[in-house]
Amino acid sequence: MNKKKPSFDKTALKRLLAVMGQYKARMILVIICILLSAVATVASSLFIQTLIDDYIAPLLLDAVPDFGGLLKALSVMFGIYLVGMLCAFFYNWNMALIAQGTLKKIRDDMFAHMQKLPIPYFDQHSHGDIMSRYTNDTDTLRQMISQSLPQLLNSVISIVAVFMAMLSISVWLTGLVVICMFFILKTIGNIAGRSGKYFVEQQRALGDVNGYIEEMIHGQKVIKVFCHEDKSEEEFIKKNDHLKKIAATANGYANILMPAMNNLGYILYVVIAVVGGGLAIAGVTNLSLTGVAPLSLGMIAAFLQLSRSFIHPLGQVSQQLSSVIMALAGAGRIFELIDEEIEEDHGYVSLVDAKYKNGKLVEADEHTGIWAWKHPHKDGTLTYKEVNGEVRMFDVDFEYEEGKPVLHNITLYAKPGQKVAFVGATGAGKTTITNLINRFYDIADGKIRYDDININKIRKSDLRRSLGVVLQDVNLFTGTVMENIRYGKLDATDEECIAAAKLANADGFIRMLPKGYDTMIDGEGGGLSQGQRQLISIARAAVADPPVMILDEATSSIDTRTEAIVQRGMDALMQGRTVFVIAHRLSTVKNSDVIMVLDHGKIIERGSHEELIAKKGNYYQLYTGAFELQ
Repeated sequence: MNKKKPSFDKTALKRLLAVMGQYKARMILVIICILLSAVATVASSLFIQTLIDDYIAPLLLDAVPDFGGLLKALSVMFGIYLVGMLCAFFYNWNMALIAQGTLKKIRDDMFAHMQKLPIPYFDQHSHGDIMSRYTNDTDTLRQMISQSLPQLLNSVISIVAVFMAMLSISVWLTGLVVICMFFILKTIGNIAGRSGKYFVEQQRALGDVNGYIEEMIHGQKVIKVFCHEDKSEEEFIKKNDHLKKIAATANGYANILMPAMNNLGYILYVVIAVVGGGLAIAGVTNLSLTGVAPLSLGMIAAFLQLSRSFIHPLGQVSQQLSSVIMALAGAGRIFELIDEEIEEDHGYVSLVDAKYKNGKLVEADEHTGIWAWKHPHKDGTLTYKEVNGEVRMFDVDFEYEEGKPVLHNITLYAKPGQKVAFVGATGAGKTTITNLINRFYDIADGKIRYDDININKIRKSDLRRSLGVVLQDVNLFTGTVMENIRYGKLDATDEECIAAAKLANADGFIRMLPKGYDTMIDGEGGGLSQGQRQLISIARAAVADPPVMILDEATSSIDTRTEAIVQRGMDALMQGRTVFVIAHRLSTVKNSDVIMVLDHGKIIERGSHEELIAKKGNYYQLYTGAFELQ
């Protein structure tokens, strides 16, 4: 099977530099400091010629040497080195600030964009792989911006400056360096190319390993229950082994770059010394940018120093290119997330608080307990329609994957204030129906109308604000109990949160916690039972005071005694609201106004509990055979 060659987005660097554009002033200062640092490096090498020819050599011939001039020359040399050191410190410090600021902007953009992505994106991508983009990929960018880019820029400037300095000493020796460098760069380029290819693959393999780890941590209880430890470890070893091989190959090539460059540099150093010495002894006329003159000892010493200054940045360029390629691979993955299509919303009908004024429904600034749909028209007028909670579905078809239908010809009518229950085996399509009402997914065919408004015309945020949802899997967030309840309505007062907790019958156990409503809980709800966590989630839905409630297996994780307590709170919560209930436990749906039995995406029976029992059909068999669907 042919494997596609790893590659990164070629526009990643351009986009990254665009993000860094907010630090233009700092970048200009950095470039100036890099220039000064490079000039200082070249000047110090050139000064060796002056030091030897004008100060040291004459002193060797004096009977009574005067070291005053030499000391002054050494002071100048010290000053040059000091300027270079301070400039290097300044640009490295600033690049660290630029790197952190750029990464903050990228993380902000990633997170903001992630909030707008549709639910299917998270179904199709492992959470660990998404997390890897926030951690590993951004860290490679940090290294590139703070280290690789300034070193690359410094190296390129140094190479140009040193090359010009070498020409100012000897054109013949510079030509020799160019010929040798052609063969050296051919060798190094081949190594760097191989390294870059594997670094791109390494980032992908790392995301895969992180995704698997996240999945295993999340399912640790299941792994232990089914004694799956050895199998999961075996699979991890495979993925980790693949990452090891790719990373070892990538870093192996990268790690031999500098040693290879240094050793080739030593060979070049010897060649220059031999050829330079031979030219000087032979008395060959030396040609340079400054003119024609004999080749002196100082010139050869300075040129040897410059050759080291020339080979070192070239080695750095080769080595840093690997880091840049790896970072751009990470940047490509980051921009891939940012470029994902966001959840489309063409709705224009919004949900507002309303009140009656002179018998007419108008928008209110405060919460009145009355919700209304605000409908703008093309002529600029606005109409308000009170939210009743009437939900209808007409001949709805839906499929998660093309060619694999999940719902077929679903037609239902939930009257305002009615309690509608869905029962059926796992995979029958119960939760899918509620996901379509929420518009987590869009239907393939048919219509869904909410208070006689097509839900496509309602803004998604307003549609979802009108729907209170209590799920089987409770998601609590790190914070206090009060903050977790207030999650349902961010501007809710403490009194409103406490009232919601009382309605959900959660107030009693909350007050028994160490700090009551101010007790801190972590994201997993540590220290709370499953039932207590569910009660908090019900209180969270209650404080939102939505006109429609969706209860998806809300009591399945609660014991029978607690369920009775919760059920009373839920009954109070459901008063005056349209409610959709999904339950395996048939005892919880007996008091529903309408019960719909689903099988393979179709509604096969509908009616009240008494009507369905009297029919002695599928529901009757389920109810009399077992009180829970497996």
